[in-house]
Amino acid sequence: CDRSRWTRESADRSLTSRILSRSVRPLRRPGEGSIAMLARTIATLARSLAAVLLALAVGLTPATAEGLRTFTKKAAFDDVKFELSNAITAKGLKIDYTGHIGKMLERTGADVGSTKAIYKSAEFYTFCSAKLSRDMMEASAANIGYCPYVIFIYETAAKPGVVHVGYRRPPSGGRGGTKKALAAIDKLLEEIAKEAVK
Repeated sequence: CDRSRWTRESADRSLTSRILSRSVRPLRRPGEGSIAMLARTIATLARSLAAVLLALAVGLTPATAEGLRTFTKKAAFDDVKFELSNAITAKGLKIDYTGHIGKMLERTGADVGSTKAIYKSAEFYTFCSAKLSRDMMEASAANIGYCPYVIFIYETAAKPGVVHVGYRRPPSGGRGGTKKALAAIDKLLEEIAKEAVK
């Protein structure tokens, strides 16, 4: 992720340089006075700045769209899994479903023509907070789409012993009650994930 972000930022800087080098050329036109040339240059700079801001906004979109937050700990997978389960139940929450995604990928790999081992272990949990979910859906019935919450845990086949715990972040936008409720859910999930990797 860091490398792709660095590559994207380099591309943004390169694009910015090209925009500015092509657009900002304060050359005096025949018969043009100093004030007129200055006004034209300012207008050109304004257009260039708008283009630069647009380019940067486009460059930031993929990072924002990822929507995941992950924490890492060097430990045995089962130990961190135990801590994660405890962190969820300690909040008074009940795990509704445990998804054994690692085993599913291992079981179905041959069926799709792949033998690559992605994870050594990988699972996810789904659950909800009755209060936070009610607050969210009272703000907007459409917010049902953000329930249940999902927290995942995995260690890769390439780096066993390095366990990742993370969650799918609710969006930071919305209005009024929706924004407040989603922020509270994000805080809850962050606290649970951090507790698991302490």
